[in-house]
Amino acid sequence: MNNLSKNLSKNPRGMTLLEVTVVILVLLSLISILFIGARAWKKGSDRAGCIVNIRSAQQMVRGYQNMNALPVGTTINMFTLGNEFDLVNIGTCPGGGDYDHTATIPPVGELAMWCSLATSDRHEPENFAGW
Repeated sequence: MNNLSKNLSKNPRGMTLLEVTVVILVLLSLISILFIGARAWKKGSDRAGCIVNIRSAQQMVRGYQNMNALPVGTTINMFTLGNEFDLVNIGTCPGGGDYDHTATIPPVGELAMWCSLATSDRHEPENFAGW
């Protein structure tokens, strides 16, 4: 057997520069997809947490209204409703938005509290007609 046939029958070891580059590009693509998905998941969980806070404030106002037999339109201070009805316990928007609230007990179908991100990031319940 001559040297030429020996060299052809050997399996080359290692990867070429082109193969390494392709592997790196594939890995970077997968990592970028992961980050995009994680960011979307975070925005969705922030939105859900904000809606839970808005619903809690709504239930707090309705509970205070029912326990004290107050009519719609009665002036209230949502920060001093009482120990069991304290807007401070609601917290802040997980997405970084600011909460604003009404000064009166709203009619059914209107929110007592809303988020500044309601229009941009949809930090508002889709259906609150029965609230």
